[in-house]
Amino acid sequence: MRVAYLVNQYPKVSHSFIRREILALEAMGVAVLRIASRGWSDTIVDEADHEERRKTQYLLRDGLGPLLAASARAMLASPGRFLRAAQLAVRMARMSPRPAPVHLAYLAQACLMRELLLREGVAHVHAHFGTNPAEVAMLCAELGGPPFSFTVHGPEEFDAPAGLHLSEKIERAAFVAAVSSFGRSQLFRWVPHAQWPKVKVVRCGIEQRFAEPGPVVSNDSRMLVCVGRLCEQKGQALLLAAARDMAARGLDFELVLAGDGEMRGELQDLIDAYGLGDRVRITGWVSGDEVRSLLLQSRGLVLASFAEGLPVVIMEAMALARPVISTLIAGIPELVRPGQEGWLVPAGDCSALARACTELLLADPRRLEKMGLSARERVLQRHSADGGARKLAQHFGVLP
Repeated sequence: MRVAYLVNQYPKVSHSFIRREILALEAMGVAVLRIASRGWSDTIVDEADHEERRKTQYLLRDGLGPLLAASARAMLASPGRFLRAAQLAVRMARMSPRPAPVHLAYLAQACLMRELLLREGVAHVHAHFGTNPAEVAMLCAELGGPPFSFTVHGPEEFDAPAGLHLSEKIERAAFVAAVSSFGRSQLFRWVPHAQWPKVKVVRCGIEQRFAEPGPVVSNDSRMLVCVGRLCEQKGQALLLAAARDMAARGLDFELVLAGDGEMRGELQDLIDAYGLGDRVRITGWVSGDEVRSLLLQSRGLVLASFAEGLPVVIMEAMALARPVISTLIAGIPELVRPGQEGWLVPAGDCSALARACTELLLADPRRLEKMGLSARERVLQRHSADGGARKLAQHFGVLP
């Protein structure tokens, strides 16, 4: 049995967990066809992603012509199916921030993808994210393509379930994977109780380079690392306010914001306004190896997020035996236990965040080592890439 993976943009720095999942499936003997809408020309820094790009089929790469031709062939071959799929696409536009023509464009992608799936002998499609990839997979199934499933990560799906028509996608899917129990509960909210059994918890796995042990936390390290896209929901602006308060109290620390994004300029302005230029730096986009290096140099990871699913970087930091400071939201408390693997603070509470960072900076080496070892043991038990891939393969019907 051959399966296809559908992603909006692939490969991508923030989608390395999808690559791990695919490679783990292939290591089990599952043939995986990679399909994406975009990503053939984006800048990528990881060599493994260059290899993934070479293996990926892109639906939008050759422009409008192939999409229109595939749509015409689908309409002529089965007018009834095409009409029902078109009606479904238009229905998806209701309450959506994107107008009907965009959803009809998803239908054209579905027509092209269906031909590709038929040619490649694909028996099941798995989409990552409950946004447009799940919609393309659903429309493809309505056109007569193979059954589909999708993984919901959040928080986008949790923020706009009605606009994404999440309930209809779940009801039409063979199954849906949530990356945490919290995520599963959010999906339960939008479907009848009879649909609950098809919502499974399949946790993301960590990459092998993070599973390999590194040195214990150095008591000399004063570095706190925050890894993620520079945007409102990741809370870096609040973290800078906490850093300002810590600096005012004379604490010795270095804060590294690893990542890039739409708020980079605004965050740099805050660094300058708070007089933190000698304590805080922004790296820009970093590779997986660079993230690992930063975490190993650090005293711990700090994420001040306001909205999440379950951040992969928390798993990576814990696998490297680094304590974690994060917020009491989404699936994070399922992994990080206060006082055991790190600290959890109320989202949006600058004072609590500063106190937790201060405790981490002042913690004695024995406490840091104990936290780090507990973190490593917990994440390796719960977030194996092979374990997650095996669960998916069983749901696909590939493995017993």
